[in-house]
Amino acid sequence: MENEFAIEVVNQAIKVTLLLSAPMLLGALVVGILVSIFQAVTQINEQTLSFIPKILVIVVALVIFSPWMMETLVTYTQDLFISIPELIRR
Repeated sequence: MENEFAIEVVNQAIKVTLLLSAPMLLGALVVGILVSIFQAVTQINEQTLSFIPKILVIVVALVIFSPWMMETLVTYTQDLFISIPELIRR
């Protein structure tokens, strides 16, 4: 029984990690693609051109999604702490 519990905790941790990182990663992906298209159209081959827009999008995503991210993380942590007695009983 301990193995299933540990596997479930790890699965939940991975899901929460993916959920929390998704807004920043998706925003950076979209901006990176748009900047790449712009560079291809204008034939500008500057590697650092996409860096600033990506950083700005990541910061904006953090500001916008931080309440949801904090709520998700607190809920996961509370659920994890609540499940500790169940692990001890096994």
